[in-house]
Amino acid sequence: MKLLTDCLILFVALEHVGFLVIEMFLWRTPVVRKNFGMSEQLAQDSYVLAMNQGLYNGFLAAGLAWGWATGQPNVVTFFLGCVVVAGVFGGATAKASIFFIQALPAAIALGLAVWGPR
Repeated sequence: MKLLTDCLILFVALEHVGFLVIEMFLWRTPVVRKNFGMSEQLAQDSYVLAMNQGLYNGFLAAGLAWGWATGQPNVVTFFLGCVVVAGVFGGATAKASIFFIQALPAAIALGLAVWGPR
């Protein structure tokens, strides 16, 4: 069970590294624009905001990796909780799929980290 928990924690961290890359570096590319349904103008107008959001996603990834690598369950719990809250908020306010992509994996990892066998 610990292996599954560790894999989920690292999966969530890697997701956020991916979000960082998309939001900070690939936001205005045709593939990302198409995936997010953005016009070239909207991508251009919003890329500074996306870069800022990407940086925050990087902090979430770094916090999860730090907590996992140093064996600090309280740090992992805190950052997974932050991801769950961000995913629920994003799912409610921006796009419902954010809940399933971001909040749900983090919630499962959080549940395993808190209530799973140690």
